[in-house]
Amino acid sequence: MLINSSPETNFFARSMRSSDIDLVVQNEVAAYAHPWSKRIFIDCLRAGYQCWVLANKQQIVAHGVMSVAIGECHLLTLCVQPDFQRQGYGKKLFKLLLDRAEKLEAKVCFLEVRHSNQTAITLYRSMGFVQIGERKNYYPGKEGREDAKIMSCDLPLT
Repeated sequence: MLINSSPETNFFARSMRSSDIDLVVQNEVAAYAHPWSKRIFIDCLRAGYQCWVLANKQQIVAHGVMSVAIGECHLLTLCVQPDFQRQGYGKKLFKLLLDRAEKLEAKVCFLEVRHSNQTAITLYRSMGFVQIGERKNYYPGKEGREDAKIMSCDLPLT
């Protein structure tokens, strides 16, 4: 699936490959204070999760991982390389993941997000997600642990 049409940003959505993992981890390290490890991505691929990237021939600009089972899906990670943030790539990739989940008969999506990640919370709310709970001390933080909002949305998106 072609995402943009200018030559320098011809990003395609495709399944993540094991050969992508080093680049995906580089993006994680650039974007997050507490990035996922290479081992986590290897395990997600082996488990058969929906692992997708937005890429062109030169780079991977975004990646996402979602588990889908028994009528529901769970967004596990969604990351956009910092140089490409706030350009709609996260939303486009998340919509693709949700579309894949719907085709696999998911009826609801769940996710956790840091309380401090207002950019992501705004994105999720714009897509119809609402907070349904909270997980205390869920994420590692700068000083101790940080709480997570639990959000959900029925599928298909309206």
